[in-house]
Amino acid sequence: MLKCIFNWSGGKDSALALYHCLQNPNLDIRYLVTTINDAADRISMHGVRTELLIKQADSIGIPLYQIRLPEMPGMQEYDEVMHRHLTYFKNEGITHSIFGDIFLEDLKAYRDARLSEVGLQGIYPLWKRDTRELINEFLHLGFGTVIACTQERLEHIAGQEITPELIDALPDDVDVCGENGEFHTFTFKGPIFKNSIPYQTGVKIFKAYNAPRNVDDSCVSSTDQKQSGFWYCDLILA
Repeated sequence: MLKCIFNWSGGKDSALALYHCLQNPNLDIRYLVTTINDAADRISMHGVRTELLIKQADSIGIPLYQIRLPEMPGMQEYDEVMHRHLTYFKNEGITHSIFGDIFLEDLKAYRDARLSEVGLQGIYPLWKRDTRELINEFLHLGFGTVIACTQERLEHIAGQEITPELIDALPDDVDVCGENGEFHTFTFKGPIFKNSIPYQTGVKIFKAYNAPRNVDDSCVSSTDQKQSGFWYCDLILA
């Protein structure tokens, strides 16, 4: 049996990937690992309150492991923090790290390179699957998810729950799973949860960030990066 950590963003791709992993008796998932914006006390990039994340982990029944980061760490600082935590996992006997990535080759290469530095291997349950097929499967399984964060041009869908109708109404250049960073979600119900997570929507705010390069879209800034804007819909535990 492979001892694993699962990189948990709280969103739909993580939820579907975890669903498939839990069907595999060869995977022993020891922790849900989430990077947190320490200043805001929210999930990095997604902007979801940590109290909602904790409710997810409690409902799933797997221990939550929070990696606290500054609001916009540099690449070197991010890599150093992650290396320290990955080394800790390796020393605990963890051998594999699971991600919900679908098709971003440079991101996968970055992850695999960082994992190899400490002797871990990556597992990608959703890799190269068709994203329309994935979102249909996600909804068919009874998952529910709400859009917590969107690119500037998609403000109108921030705070909405994903439905077949919403997916069909997305612009043609928007990936239906948001794999290119178009939107991020918070999953509040589904077959991996013992109980659904009650929430209500709050205010929407706009923030501008440096566009990330070659890394998890949650975390890293650089002075030569272009800026991009995101709308966040605050989600509040009901």
